[in-house]
Amino acid sequence: MSAHVTCRRVYDEVSPADGARVLVDRVWPRGVRKDSLDLTEWLRDVAPSTELRKWYGHRPERFTEFRRRYLAELKTPERRAAVDHLEQIAGRRHVTLLTATKDVDHSQAAVLADWLEHSRRHHD
Repeated sequence: MSAHVTCRRVYDEVSPADGARVLVDRVWPRGVRKDSLDLTEWLRDVAPSTELRKWYGHRPERFTEFRRRYLAELKTPERRAAVDHLEQIAGRRHVTLLTATKDVDHSQAAVLADWLEHSRRHHD
């Protein structure tokens, strides 16, 4: 049985069901104390580039193109080590990807969760 990947906002209450809690934002969330997140890890390097994040601007009509560009970024050498590390974590246990974004369904966390689930299906 493979582990499961979910996405939540950093502002949501910590749950025992979260498993490994991995922050996937490039910048630390506003108004959150470092010790309040109960993080397993903060993987800045899996976050979208600053340029891509600013272009997207969390506009749902740009999500399809954002997803395409972000997946291309994840394949670059500078992102590969962080992506491989995230895959290792997800391969061992349940993972909750955390983001400060209001619209989690249209965030990099959702793209990553989808991608991790898809890549694992091809490895199982």
